Amino acid sequence: MIKVTRDIKSVKRAIRSVLGEDVFVKVNLGRNKFATYEGKLTNVYPWLFTVTPNEVFKGKTSFSYAELMCGNVKIKPKNLKSN
Repeated sequence: MIKVTRDIKSVKRAIRSVLGEDVFVKVNLGRNKFATYEGKLTNVYPWLFTVTPNEVFKGKTSFSYAELMCGNVKIKPKNLKSN
């Protein structure tokens, strides 16, 4: 049985807290392939959010909150302070 550690409301709150900030994005493309890029989290909608890449990128730039919960997409704020 899969143990749920986060609910959709907490994921939405976390994404809304970094709205307008620079982020690192890592997308799982399947078969051990990943796409990573830097961008700015530009819009937050009820069912998805969008990231505008800093450089030319022809991949996916809008993501659902479920993709974050499943681990297919990872978002990390660029100015995250490490302890």
